[in-house]
Amino acid sequence: MGLSLARAALWVRRWERQQQRYAIDREERFTVVADAVEKVTADQPRPLVLDLGCGPGSLAARLAGRLPGAEIVAVDKDPVLLALGQAHHATAARFVEAPVGAAGWTRALGLDRPLDAAVSATALHCLAPDALRRAYRDLAALLRPGGVLVNSDRFRSPRGDRAAEVAAQVGLRRAERQRAAGREDWASWWAAAAADPELSDPFAARRARHTPHSVHNGLPLSHHVRLLRRAGFRHAAAVWQFGEDAVLVAVR
Repeated sequence: MGLSLARAALWVRRWERQQQRYAIDREERFTVVADAVEKVTADQPRPLVLDLGCGPGSLAARLAGRLPGAEIVAVDKDPVLLALGQAHHATAARFVEAPVGAAGWTRALGLDRPLDAAVSATALHCLAPDALRRAYRDLAALLRPGGVLVNSDRFRSPRGDRAAEVAAQVGLRRAERQRAAGREDWASWWAAAAADPELSDPFAARRARHTPHSVHNGLPLSHHVRLLRRAGFRHAAAVWQFGEDAVLVAVR
């Protein structure tokens, strides 16, 4: 049984709702990402943008709406999320399966010119430190001079930084209030999706690829900034932040 457009739309809507439990001010963060990409690509008639850890295409779809002339390549390692994105957001991006940060991962992207921008939303914190370093080095090589990486993510507070710890606690309490609103959570979304016969093939592919849920690598924002500069980015700084949640912009 194949995946219908109606079922894909249903699961993407449920994905959007459950993600709001975990990403504080999610739409505002997406807007900040889009603002940064729009500014950098303003003089490009057909900007090329890479969405890292794209999931079912949430950020890619919003970028396509803001930048109708852009070519967006969306990459993820999860066959289930890619199947949903390909069905529901087929016109927003070209979806590619590859594990970001693995050796040789960029070969699967099929890029024919340098990137103008790379973006990510709550995905890069899942990469192990070695994979993250490789991803940053590879992105520095793929981006044109002046291109940007815009990463909206959760970054751990540095140990001993009391102000950061307090801000993180405020963010956690705000997130808990959102969770108390009764929205579906991460685990229940995956359990329900796995029971849908229309998703049986993508879930079989997922099991065959041994794609587990990843955990936070524990790295603070300052560590990401150092890694980016070592990888070849000229500038890197947060342009939006609430507690441990931030939008980090790095200029090649």
